[in-house]
Order: sequence, then structure tokens, then C-alpha cells
Amino acid sequence: MSLWSRRKFFLTSLAGTAAAGTSNVFGRLKPEADSSALQTAARKGTRPIMISSANGLHALEKGMDILRSGGDTLDAAVAAVTVVEDDPNDDSVGYGGLPNEEGEVELDASVMHGPTHRAGSVASVRRIKNVSRLAKTVMERTNHTMIVGDGARRFAVAEGFEEMNLLTEHSRKIWLGWKASTSFNWRPGIDSPEWNGKTAATEKRGALDSPEFREHLAGICEHDEALMARAIKAIADPPTGTINCLAVNDKGEISGTTTTSGLSWKIPGRVGDSPIIGAGLYVDGDVGGAGSTGKGEENIKISGGHTIVEMMRRGLSPTDACLEAMHRVARNYNNDKKKLATFHIYFYALNKDGVHGSASLWRNGYEPDKRARYAVHDGTGAKLVECAAYFDEVGGGE
Repeated sequence: MSLWSRRKFFLTSLAGTAAAGTSNVFGRLKPEADSSALQTAARKGTRPIMISSANGLHALEKGMDILRSGGDTLDAAVAAVTVVEDDPNDDSVGYGGLPNEEGEVELDASVMHGPTHRAGSVASVRRIKNVSRLAKTVMERTNHTMIVGDGARRFAVAEGFEEMNLLTEHSRKIWLGWKASTSFNWRPGIDSPEWNGKTAATEKRGALDSPEFREHLAGICEHDEALMARAIKAIADPPTGTINCLAVNDKGEISGTTTTSGLSWKIPGRVGDSPIIGAGLYVDGDVGGAGSTGKGEENIKISGGHTIVEMMRRGLSPTDACLEAMHRVARNYNNDKKKLATFHIYFYALNKDGVHGSASLWRNGYEPDKRARYAVHDGTGAKLVECAAYFDEVGGGE
């Protein structure tokens, strides 16, 4: 099916159900995704239901148990991501997260509670593992929305959270490998007129492939080949791992959370989209919720979470709302695939009727040979579902 005929099909099939003005929104979509992956606004959802980024697959059962017992939707979402935050083998979130350039793990998180229209957020938090729960505590026990840095740590301690060293030996060795590469990561980015056409990844390849560096890294990793491979990948293409989770109960109440250890090797104090209400997470109890993982700077610039929820309010399906947000990301670079190929980003959406969807900038996940997917638990079990791809080709890092 050609791009034009696919677009015409969407406009025709949704004309009877979309809200006024929605067809104009669809005209801005770039529908390279396979039409079989897209949903229509008329599709009936399932409740209760939970969705998350793919790294939450094994954790959704914990949250679903809460929904089944009649528990609160935010409690369910936080319970699910806490499983990932507690896992030292997941180096993208919580305990064991890859650190900033000084070797300190800094965590960010946000929560939104649809039934009460409340929110809480924390950023640049050190030595506190469960920052999704901390963000929820900010929401429940203060009249603030966001607390950051050492103030957030002190607040956590006052509220009974335990301080701990979040840097595992696994993550410390990868960080030491990055330090040994002596590469400067934070030159002007692809949105700068000073960008020289190269990324940190392309400039590092020579050093990473040198026998001297490989020998040094082997010593750091104690000749653990799996750890060496992970270190080389993380050094060449700093991970942006995060988990977003959204939950709706059988009454249509919806809440969500996003939690992360942020961009690996970041400048201390760098904050991405995860704790930004309206970017990394947004929930409106009358409509639904949305969140994101991937390069947070790009999401902040389009207020992706809020954009997606507003598109759903206007009648778009969750998947098409995610694609509209992705269009805005690509538009910022005039669809220049050379620049866009330097990063990856995902959007996730769930409406209050239990209809869900997701979009990825590229067809692949973080591994080039695997499709981009997200996790869904519909009450019968958790499974991975393919994201709709904005560009139906491999990209997202070099």
C-alpha cells in the first residue's frame, strides 16, 4: 500500500468517529508504519490493563495484582516499576543504573494520579533507590510538585527512605571503561549550527577498536567477555534507558509513572524528560495517559506526553497520537535522517477505555536486529507488542 493510499485509508476510516478537526491533525502525520500496526479510535479496549516500556515486561504482574484486588492505579504503576528499580542487573533504572561522568548515579522520576489530578516529581536524586515512590511521596505529603538534587535526598531521608550506594560493581566497571576511553561526549548536539556531522559514537570507534584500549578494558572487566561487550556498547552509544508505566482499572481510572537513571555519563545535574510533567509523563483522568523513553531532550522540546494526551482528546487513537508526537520530533530536523539516526525515542499511550498504543522513531529497538516493542498486561498475562514505526527502517544510534 502506498504512503498516499494508506493516509487516505486512515482519513476515510476515521472520518465518522474522529472529533472535529482531527483530519487536519492526521494530515500532519508521516505514516511510514505498517498499517497493520495502527489502531483506530473505534477499537474497544480492555480493563483493567497496564502497559510499559519493554523492560517492564516481567514487572507488570506485580501491578496487575493490585488492580485485580481493587487497588489504586498509581499504586499499581509504582509497584511495577519498583521491581525494575530494585533490580541490580538492569543498569537503566534505579539500583545499578549507569552513572554520570563523575561516577555518581543520579535518578529522576515522576508520577501522575488521574482520579485526583495530582502529580509529583524528583530529579537528580543521589543515594535513594526508589525514586518513583519518592515522587509519589512528594505528591502526597507536600504542596510541591517537584523537588530536585540534594533537597530531594534530604526530603527522602526525612520521610524514611534508606540511603545507599546505587553504583553496583557491574556499573562501576563500565564507567571505568568509559573514563579510560577519554572521549568528550557533550560537544554541541545535532540541533546546533556548530554540529560537525559527527557523534560521540563515530569519534570513539577508533579508540575503542585499538588493541591498547581493548587490553585495558579487559583488565577492568576481569576478562568477562559479556561485560566487555556491554561496556563497549555503553561507551560508544550512551544508554538512555527508562521505564514508563501506565495503568487503568475496571472503572476507567488511570495513573502513570516514569523513572530513570538518565543518560549515561551525563554532566552532573543533567535532567531529561522523565521527571518533567507534560514531557516524560502526562495523565488526564478524563482522557488517558502517555509517556516516553529514549532521548529526553527531544521529547522535552515537543512536550510529548501532553501532546499525545491532547491528540487523544481530539479523537486520535493512542498509536496515532504517538505518531503525531513523533512527527513533531522529526519535523524539528526537517526529517533529516542523518541527524535523526543519532538517537532513538519511543512514545507510549493508554486511554481510559483501555485502548493502548506505542510508536518508535525507528523500526528496530535498541538492538538493530530486533523490532521495537512495548509491554502489555491485559489481565491474562504480560506480553510484548510491536510499536508502530515512524521510519520503517533501522536507525537510532551509530
